[in-house]
Amino acid sequence: MFITFEGIDGSGKSTQARLLAGRLEKDGRSVVLTREPGGSPGAEEIRRLLVEGEPDRWSAETEILLFTAARRDHLERRILPALEAGSVVISDRFADSTRVYQGATRGDLRAMVDSLHTQMIAREPDLTLIIDMDPDAALERGLARGSGEDRFEEFGAGFQHRLRAGFLALAEEYSDRCVIIDGARGADDVGADVTKAVLDRLS
Repeated sequence: MFITFEGIDGSGKSTQARLLAGRLEKDGRSVVLTREPGGSPGAEEIRRLLVEGEPDRWSAETEILLFTAARRDHLERRILPALEAGSVVISDRFADSTRVYQGATRGDLRAMVDSLHTQMIAREPDLTLIIDMDPDAALERGLARGSGEDRFEEFGAGFQHRLRAGFLALAEEYSDRCVIIDGARGADDVGADVTKAVLDRLS
């Protein structure tokens, strides 16, 4: 099974992905926890180009190409081999992030994103968990991390609000695989809802 976490910056996706991986491993399942951009050596090199530096470092069109290149390498070298080996793959972000970040909030580029996805990726998750929370609170949390990977947070609050709207619209568009989780609670409470959604789908 291929599970992805999506949501705005600072929503708690990475924490929940790690918690879910631990729960499934305790149940005896083989789990591969990964992330985007990144997840394979080549994709991690591209990640640094995308998440560091000034906000205007790349145009949205260039970002789409970089993300797609990283995703293709990730898919070939990490995701598909793990799925073929029978593992549950949990990824902190996948193609839905590109659909929202570059396709919907930085211009009307969704058709370009979808075309490249069809040609180069051609794979959707089995289950997508969208961690939803207030964009202002998430932005404050994200910037407080001081990770050095805050290029997208530096686009500001207005951008984060557009991202949230984009992810909620995406959940309606792909209602067969997307589940919205209320992220404005403690990690354990959020995790309980995540676990229920995953176990319901696994069963």
